[in-house]
Amino acid sequence: MRIIVDLVRCQSYGQCIYAAPTVFRFNGEASLEFDYAPDDALREKVERAVAACPVQAIRIGLPDAPPAGEPPVTARGEA
Repeated sequence: MRIIVDLVRCQSYGQCIYAAPTVFRFNGEASLEFDYAPDDALREKVERAVAACPVQAIRIGLPDAPPAGEPPVTARGEA
């Protein structure tokens, strides 16, 4: 499992930390840190963290995979 967090979109609400504290944490007051490849045994907690994010900044998958509901992008940038 791989976690992708859009740190530009993230607003540091911290809901992911409550859902999966062994995966997500704050460094300082508002800088989010996370384990980008946690153990698969934590999948349920990570899925709760994804669902809890109010700005949908977290997703599970490969870094080059499009977010759910979006078509894949071809080499020329066309869908």
